[in-house]
Amino acid sequence: MIRKLDSVKPDNWNDIGRILSDIKQKSSFSESLNRTEFFKNINKGFAFWTFDFGIDGVSIEISKYAQCLQEILSIEKKIKVHFIAGDFHPQASSVIRPDWHRFYISRANGWSKWDNGKWFEKLFYQDMAENSNVSKIVAVEIWSQAVRLAKIMGEYLAENEISLLIPVNVNSNPGNLATGLCTVLVSELMGIYVINSNHDFYWEDGKPASERKAGENPGSRDKFFRNICNRPFFSLLKRIYPWDGRRWIQVNINKLQSRNLIRNFGFSKNHVFEILTSISDAFFKDYTKEEIKSVRLRMAHILSNGKPVIHPVSVNCCLSDTEKWMNNQKPFVCAGEEGLSLDLTSEKILYFLQPTRIIKRKRIWRNLQLISALLHHSPFLKKFESNNKQQIVFHITGPVPIEHQVDLETILKAFKQVASEVSDSISNRLFLAFSVGTEEHLCFKEKKFEHLCIEDIYKLASIVLFPSETEGRGLPILESSAAGIPIICSHYEPEEIFNDVVGKGLPEEQQILYTRFPEEDFSESFLDEVSELLFFPENNIHRIEHNKNATRMRYGSKNMNETFSKYLNELMKTK
Repeated sequence: MIRKLDSVKPDNWNDIGRILSDIKQKSSFSESLNRTEFFKNINKGFAFWTFDFGIDGVSIEISKYAQCLQEILSIEKKIKVHFIAGDFHPQASSVIRPDWHRFYISRANGWSKWDNGKWFEKLFYQDMAENSNVSKIVAVEIWSQAVRLAKIMGEYLAENEISLLIPVNVNSNPGNLATGLCTVLVSELMGIYVINSNHDFYWEDGKPASERKAGENPGSRDKFFRNICNRPFFSLLKRIYPWDGRRWIQVNINKLQSRNLIRNFGFSKNHVFEILTSISDAFFKDYTKEEIKSVRLRMAHILSNGKPVIHPVSVNCCLSDTEKWMNNQKPFVCAGEEGLSLDLTSEKILYFLQPTRIIKRKRIWRNLQLISALLHHSPFLKKFESNNKQQIVFHITGPVPIEHQVDLETILKAFKQVASEVSDSISNRLFLAFSVGTEEHLCFKEKKFEHLCIEDIYKLASIVLFPSETEGRGLPILESSAAGIPIICSHYEPEEIFNDVVGKGLPEEQQILYTRFPEEDFSESFLDEVSELLFFPENNIHRIEHNKNATRMRYGSKNMNETFSKYLNELMKTK
């Protein structure tokens, strides 16, 4: 592979395209292996490859895939699992087990974290005319970076006898064009088998400005079409996102993505599949009040830097320090003013949970509008005021990607507004918590606390809020249902994906029961329903048991094992 890469020196995007065609055509792969040979070939180890690992939804899904494949492929001895990335955030330890191997490659992260956003900016925010000097310079740079990455990755794969690679989003969303190109070079030149896992594609909520109708709002991924008129560049982009490789199969998270690859991008239906998520058995376990108290106590120590009682900072202080906090994200709780305290173990807390990262499309500010509406809804307010020990906690669990600082500020300002619109006796009982994906504190060892797991996080909640605008799947709906927590969720786009998640059209026992998050104002009947979920959870037992059973039937861990076994058999047929 190294000899081949060192022998070619492209000057532009067209040259890179021709090199890829030559590599794919001349790759001397053997014929399809029989089952024994195939599994002997891949059961020495496999590797996941992505921009970065943290506590985001994609990292959590990769952890599930890793456990599943390890179970399937550990035939004679436990197979080695490898994680390759441009960054490993501290929270990654929550999803990457200690016995799984990590390999860091510098400059492989994506978006603004790829060389501080320099090349992403040049490719997708600045004009790059076809045949221009700028276009040639960028093409040569991207090729140089891809070759460097390929040599580093190729050496690691060879040393560890890895012949199965699972890129995740690296070849579906162009966060770093060099990483996408690297995957192609390594897989084709080394004969690596590839299960290409696609959670998001660049063309989802993205199109050229010329294709937008008058008055149509821009899409969140329109930037990827900025240089569509540079035909050699955009032709290469379409070709490697995703790559239709010799030993590749595409595994998507929904049927809509698969149809697009087959109908619009010419992929063979024999190489395109979907992978359902799985919900671990731990989610379905019933839990006692004491267990809930234990989880809340541990979370209190995380949010308060090692203390059982939380002393929040003022929201004004948070707003004045947002930029500094972004560079070293640590858990915190804020309130309308200083000097308040919060005992998270109190049974009088109404606990609203948003189990996601903070990004624009999650529309988290809408949750604060809901809380405000409840506090101005007479039946709720009367019940809340009648017990001065009653408190409201709104907890957002995930970190804030560096490019989404403005979305954090929007949430803080929305909370400030809610607190300013009610009396002090009410506002002093409102708290906004951010745990930024942290599930452990240094004090846990000393106090003999167990590490918090994702299923524990749901035990914190009275209700789960999920007002997303768009989703590739919608995991919180399934996880909250399995954990027995009522969910209030929007009918996000694409509609087909939302309907698939909640089981629309399936037998009634497989459908998930949910409360719809309104797109417009909150009606009296909606606020009444939410109030009952919060104050009278015992009236919701039927819904809880129904959702547990529906989720177990459709998303039990056994289903994922069967699916991956099927896809390994399909991969075995490639050549």
